[in-house]
Amino acid sequence: MQLARVALVMVFMMTLTMLLQLVLVGSLQQNSAQERKFDEFRSQLANGIVPIGPADNQNRALAIGAPVAYLDIPSIDLRQVVVEGTTSGALLDGPGHRRDTPLPGQLGASVIMGRQASFGGPFARIDQLEADDVITVTTGQGVFEYRVLGVRREGDLVPSPPDPGVARLVLATADGRPFLPEGILRVDAELAEGAVVGPSRIYSAQNLPSSEQMMAADTSTLWVLALWIQGLILLSVGAVWAWHRWGRAQAWIVFFPPLLLVGLATSGEVARLLPNLL
Repeated sequence: MQLARVALVMVFMMTLTMLLQLVLVGSLQQNSAQERKFDEFRSQLANGIVPIGPADNQNRALAIGAPVAYLDIPSIDLRQVVVEGTTSGALLDGPGHRRDTPLPGQLGASVIMGRQASFGGPFARIDQLEADDVITVTTGQGVFEYRVLGVRREGDLVPSPPDPGVARLVLATADGRPFLPEGILRVDAELAEGAVVGPSRIYSAQNLPSSEQMMAADTSTLWVLALWIQGLILLSVGAVWAWHRWGRAQAWIVFFPPLLLVGLATSGEVARLLPNLL
């Protein structure tokens, strides 16, 4: 009976905190992260040290989560700092640049992935974009103005490859109802002129880590999740013990705040295991 009560406490806290994480707390965290990333990007832009390739200005591999571009789509009121990498963890902070593609503005097809609903859902409205809508991207190489070609879903025809000297941009997110993905939605846009040459990429489509593919999960911090779960178990045991020794009200008054904090930390790690475009 006591084990069942401990399990019920854990299930209740995980359900509560997971809902809070996906709907409220995650959005607040994403907004805070965007403010930090914007300040960092603006400072690097002013000093001329924004990365324009897979390495930073000291020739070190660019860290996942480093700001690399600023995305502005006036027609849907979207303004986001784009980070390097597309793991589920990286996309907690905002849209991510897929590392096997060139950066926006560079020759070729750049891919930017973003969440549809969770953690602010920055790409929730990209399905509303129409042909000729403007997408402006600022990078360390300048400001680039793309024109939307169209929105496509799985099964739709893929646009022909861009002509030589032309840059293409693809925005990708989950398709379907929020938290119930039915595939991948893409927006294709083209930069008619002004494309620049960028450094060669470290990753290709063949060796890009599986955690950075579309709808992939991030399992790199499972050990952190295991630690938080242990803390949640200990607090749940303490809450059940206090329930019998002190009374129900006293137990909840003492244990609910730490249970909530540890539950939020645990659900934050669980969120990394969800598809990165969710």
